[in-house]
Amino acid sequence: MKKLIALFTMVLTALACSGASEDTRVILGDERSDVYMPMLEGKRVAIFSNMSGIVGDVVVDAENGVFGPHLLDLLMEKGMNVKAIFSPEHGFRGDADAGEHVSSSTDPKTGVPILSLYGGKGYSPSDEAMDSFDVLVMDIQDVGLRYYTYYITMYNLMTACAEKGKEVVLLDRPNPNGFYVDGPILDTENYSSGIGRLPIPIVHGMTLGELAQMINGEGWIPGGLKCDLKVVPCLNYGHQTRYDLIMPPSPNLKDMRAIYLYASTCFFEGTEVSLGRGTDHPFEMYGHPDMKGSGFSFTPRSMPGAKSPVCMDQECHGRDLRDMPYEEIWANGINLEYIIDAYHDLNSESFFLKNGFFNLLTGVSWVREMIEAGNTADEIKARWQDDVTAFKAQRKPYLLYAE
Repeated sequence: MKKLIALFTMVLTALACSGASEDTRVILGDERSDVYMPMLEGKRVAIFSNMSGIVGDVVVDAENGVFGPHLLDLLMEKGMNVKAIFSPEHGFRGDADAGEHVSSSTDPKTGVPILSLYGGKGYSPSDEAMDSFDVLVMDIQDVGLRYYTYYITMYNLMTACAEKGKEVVLLDRPNPNGFYVDGPILDTENYSSGIGRLPIPIVHGMTLGELAQMINGEGWIPGGLKCDLKVVPCLNYGHQTRYDLIMPPSPNLKDMRAIYLYASTCFFEGTEVSLGRGTDHPFEMYGHPDMKGSGFSFTPRSMPGAKSPVCMDQECHGRDLRDMPYEEIWANGINLEYIIDAYHDLNSESFFLKNGFFNLLTGVSWVREMIEAGNTADEIKARWQDDVTAFKAQRKPYLLYAE
């Protein structure tokens, strides 16, 4: 894990050494304690966070993965009455597989109970957990994609807080994919799931704070309820800001290139093709034992965060994306050429898994249908452009930062 974290922190350290001033650097919501601490005084506090909740994203020792204080530590230091921690997919420490059962436990440093929302009993907090606090503080690093599940946990918690009359204070963070919007809007009637809950595009281009405001404003909480929400925005941030994360936000997004490619290569999760889980560079390659490939091969192995990867222990032939320049990835947005090329290369009737997971990822049925019909990537993307235009207009009242 230290090696993986170092991949993230090298860029951040270089930027710091280049002389970025306090006046221009992005200031995270969790750094603005003078704004949110008064909201917590005298109240029972719960937090929704994971290992990414480092106040100010401070790197103390990049080589050894040492960071500044976690939000939990800061709240305890300030004398706040922290009663519970809610952990998302992958757990509070971020080392569990996607969708894996994560048991509740206790934080060894502070003794605060960690209440997993991936503990096998649904994804919403229990009544007992909800009765333990007055205000919920959210501080977690998202990557801005509809199938990245942290926003769904946020939505579930907002719903529970609205039902129980609890306050929510969200400490906002930049979205590393916040500079564009792409993909079809989720067909919630047919494809609502644990990897897609709201009627938003695959790449929504919003921070969690903006999305939380949209959840309230669009009436997406059942029963017409609204959450008592306060967002503490970032400073010096805009949607065209390129923000480098200091650590992997989840086990298989191990560097910034993976985070940028994720919108395009995650579609392989709905196929029989490996996207590199079980290697040091998931989401930055793809292949299958029966693909022709282009001279590149890899072999997925069981490892923490990928205990049973697709094509485990089989040599896969395919494509290596690890040297692709960021600028090329940014220019492409969602790139369907990878999935289309693999579909034609493998030429297998079982390419798309029978469980329909590919449609859950795209959020519609027609993307798969157009791929199977032989349409090009440009033709498919053209069909969802009206969705993108409509969503950008719909989200505009909730934006906190310049586009």
